[in-house]
Amino acid sequence: MNDPCLAATEGSATENPYTQNMSLLISELSGDSEEHLVQMITSFAHSLSHSKMRCLGYPVNLEFDYEALAPLLHFHINNAGDPFVGNSYTLNSVAFEVCVLDWFTRLWEIEKNQYWGYVTNGGTEGNLHGILVGREQLPDGILYASEESHYSVFKIARTCRIQCVKVATLRSGEIDCFDLKASLLAHKDKPATINLNIGTTMMGAIDDLDLVVQTLEECGFIRNRFYIHCDGVLFGLMLPFIKMAPRLSFTKPIGSIAISRHKFIGCPIPCGVVITRSGYINAMSRDTEIISSRDATITGSRNGHAPIFLWYALKKKGLLGLKKEVDKCIKNADYLHNKLREAGIVSAMKNEFSNIVVFEKPQDDEFARRWSLACKGNMAHVVVMQHVTVEMLDCFVTEFLQKRSFKHQINRHKNQTSLCIADEVGGNLHSF
Repeated sequence: MNDPCLAATEGSATENPYTQNMSLLISELSGDSEEHLVQMITSFAHSLSHSKMRCLGYPVNLEFDYEALAPLLHFHINNAGDPFVGNSYTLNSVAFEVCVLDWFTRLWEIEKNQYWGYVTNGGTEGNLHGILVGREQLPDGILYASEESHYSVFKIARTCRIQCVKVATLRSGEIDCFDLKASLLAHKDKPATINLNIGTTMMGAIDDLDLVVQTLEECGFIRNRFYIHCDGVLFGLMLPFIKMAPRLSFTKPIGSIAISRHKFIGCPIPCGVVITRSGYINAMSRDTEIISSRDATITGSRNGHAPIFLWYALKKKGLLGLKKEVDKCIKNADYLHNKLREAGIVSAMKNEFSNIVVFEKPQDDEFARRWSLACKGNMAHVVVMQHVTVEMLDCFVTEFLQKRSFKHQINRHKNQTSLCIADEVGGNLHSF
């Protein structure tokens, strides 16, 4: 199956969830036959292959091959505890984990003896750890996060009962430092923890780190009265490979960086990385005798396969391979953006240094589901990842224009107006 247009039509009908669940029920007293189980898994894999050919709306790289690591699935690998201390469970992969963390410290410019981190289960866990480190440093501090921050940030604030102030954004989705300044001055008596977006979820906007630091200083917040956590979910790994892109570095006054490693590098299981300064971690740590380690992570048991997947991908791709993939994603995102605008979709926009293209939400919900589009309000977006080809984008645009034309005819007949995303992102829409 190599034709995305064919994949978009074959098996596109949404399967009845009840019927699907009935076929998956675990009800055999004596267990099911291996032959039948293999048949079911093969069928499911075939369904996933169809979905992969039209998965455009989510930041996940589906182009990977870890067949060489299959022998490791015969082992339960568990990295419980602090990766720099190890644990008494000998089937661990902390040696791989530390190598991976060291690689990221070179990328983000922090010395080996000055950092601490671990491989997480994904971006939300990384955000939770980073924000908790900030809370431990500044117990009475307020968390400031832009309205375009990932939903996990506000969930973390609710869960940990941290006072949170939402900050307005510019039309690009970037944090509005004028509004941030007003909020900081209104709560000047309390320290500040800032959640900085290195690529917002919907629009791929990058908060200006230098301007945020300048704003904090102008408001009288000295270095020991603020903590900055960088949510670099997707772009934290991409920006270092983009010419003239903003610099994400621990040489600046940041406290932590978190990424989702399955998003750009690609992995069959969700996972991520969080890095913070070693001087901060003691407040988060407790010695744990039962595992002969230090408890400094969010979860106890940790996936020991994930660091090996990450190590394997980084070793195989190298810096040049990663840069090539970044260039491809940006180039194809520019292609989609230009193609939509040339076709009359004037609402299409793309932030600089971003592989996310935003446009009006399709009015055909089935079409949006078929292409796995992420939608918010009147907006939808395509995240151009490694598995997304020009042929896929051509097919998507062709079908989108057909559906759009049909809906516009119906709307004119009903005297209804079409969707416009100007209110969501501002008036003059283009690349920012």
